[in-house]
Amino acid sequence: MKFAIKMVAASAIFACAGGAFAQKGETVKIAWLDPLSGLMAAVGTNQLKSFQFISEEFNKKNASGVKFEIIGIDNKLSPQETTSALRSAMDQGARYVVQGNGSGPALAIIDALEKHNARNPGKEVVYLNYAAVDPDLTNSKCSYWHFRLDADTSMKMEAMTTFIKDHPEVQKVYLINQNYSHGHQVSKYAKENLKRKRPDVQIVGDDLHPLAQVRDFAPYIAKIKQSGADTVITGNWGSDLALLIKAANDAGLNNVNFYTYYGGVTGSPTAMGAGAAGRVYMVSYNHLNLPGEIGRIVGDYKKKFNDDMYTGAVYHAFSMLDSAFVKAKSTDPVKVAAAMEGMKFNSFNGEVEMRKSDHQLQQGLFVTRWEKAGDKYPRDAENTGYTFVPVKYYEPYVASTPTSCQMKRPS
Repeated sequence: MKFAIKMVAASAIFACAGGAFAQKGETVKIAWLDPLSGLMAAVGTNQLKSFQFISEEFNKKNASGVKFEIIGIDNKLSPQETTSALRSAMDQGARYVVQGNGSGPALAIIDALEKHNARNPGKEVVYLNYAAVDPDLTNSKCSYWHFRLDADTSMKMEAMTTFIKDHPEVQKVYLINQNYSHGHQVSKYAKENLKRKRPDVQIVGDDLHPLAQVRDFAPYIAKIKQSGADTVITGNWGSDLALLIKAANDAGLNNVNFYTYYGGVTGSPTAMGAGAAGRVYMVSYNHLNLPGEIGRIVGDYKKKFNDDMYTGAVYHAFSMLDSAFVKAKSTDPVKVAAAMEGMKFNSFNGEVEMRKSDHQLQQGLFVTRWEKAGDKYPRDAENTGYTFVPVKYYEPYVASTPTSCQMKRPS
């Protein structure tokens, strides 16, 4: 038995060495397409820095022996601009693209790559989606060339409402979301899940507002106050969440809990401050105080930029690509896409799996609460002295949702 184990280990090492040799020294260009202008520029700037920083970390040591190069292009949060940015990226030699802010730009990339890859065999491009969470992207609009590294809206709502189910103080819920696909889906799944898990809960409001255009949320906060809500559920992100919470604090709305998807994203921690302690929850696949290598990277990022690295899916992206390059013994997107299907790999939240049927990553989720940073969770957000502390962790199967994807694979 010991001999057999040694042989297996030796075979694994040999396979890794062979995989590394196949593409050792290659430069892999990854095009980042997200906003660097407008109200969401701060979010995009943070995420571009995150990709650049983690690429440098992986360039120091990776099993495949490649060098990653990041090409950042401003898509202005526009599907049309995204299509132009994608063309520019391909002209610069990028055969991997990453994007995450907005499901409209995500769909534009999917549509463009379906056409490009069909018409240009040998020049295929793969899309790694690190934050666009509309469930349709891995259901009715799924694509072989698209791989999602974040948990989608329905998965996060499964975890959130499983948590709410055990909190009887939640009685009256107000929904406020951005008026695009993600916001519509948050509203839809919140109502469906609460009806199934907590039929006693009342939905006392359901607002949709323009994406990245509202500068004063006071009128919305007044409606929430008037409704008698004890809980707000929102999928808002970026300035739309920061300004919403700021308006709530300014109005003294301190008897309402907020359940969020993106409470840790740029601007929101500062807007919350001490006044929101104990009242804001977030569902996510990570948090700032994770242990191990990711914790070291988050700490080093903070030292270098005095900013928070909150998009952990960036780490997923490099871990998965590196593992796939080794498995495929190539950086060719066609071979790598085939290698990533069904792949299980270790990341910061345990073993995760890129589900073959729809290319949706299956991973554990945390429910965290905004609290004062302390001994156990010392790393604070945006130098506020507060951080999101994990109060519940759900294994991947809890938040896993079925898919209707009918994947069309290349012949």
